[in-house]
Amino acid sequence: MLRLWGRTSSSNVMKLLWLCEELRLPYERIEAGGAFGRTDEPGYLAMNPNGTVPTIEEPDGFSLWESNSILRYLVATHAPGSPLHPAEPRARADVERWMDWQLASLNPPMVTIFFTYVRTPEAERNHAATARARDAAERLWAMVDRQLEGRDYVAGGFSLADIALGPYLHRWFALPVARAPMPRLEAWYARLRERHPGFATHVAVEMR
Repeated sequence: MLRLWGRTSSSNVMKLLWLCEELRLPYERIEAGGAFGRTDEPGYLAMNPNGTVPTIEEPDGFSLWESNSILRYLVATHAPGSPLHPAEPRARADVERWMDWQLASLNPPMVTIFFTYVRTPEAERNHAATARARDAAERLWAMVDRQLEGRDYVAGGFSLADIALGPYLHRWFALPVARAPMPRLEAWYARLRERHPGFATHVAVEMR
């Protein structure tokens, strides 16, 4: 059985748990990272020299880290040909650019906001940096809102693009920040909660 190392409070672990629900893929999850530790142990570092979560480990000893790479790998090995990761080159590139955009553009401001309100004591918060991150995040989410015009999901049909962005979408609506009205983004958020049990179970949860 697939082993998945990581704590449920990690946004990157949430992606994998959600995908496993979509694929009905059984797995064993091992608590790791944060208060659970283990990521600095020699055995873990042999699988993932970054000392981060998530990491997957297969029965034959193969291991893989980097959440978006794991998403692609799991579809390729357990659901080849799935529209989650289309085979047609342009459709696949459309999905993958949003996955890359999540890492390169959206992640930094969203991490700043999240850590400010969830993991940093109030007396230690840098509110000026957080305000800048909020402004940057709002501009980025406005891009997604425009992308959703005429679409139910980011790349048209439900795909890995939605799974990669989903944890940050939930945090955007759950964190105590001002948000400009974005009706298409709000409808997408509601759609994920209503149509995708894995999102409701593993992603749209209390932040910690």
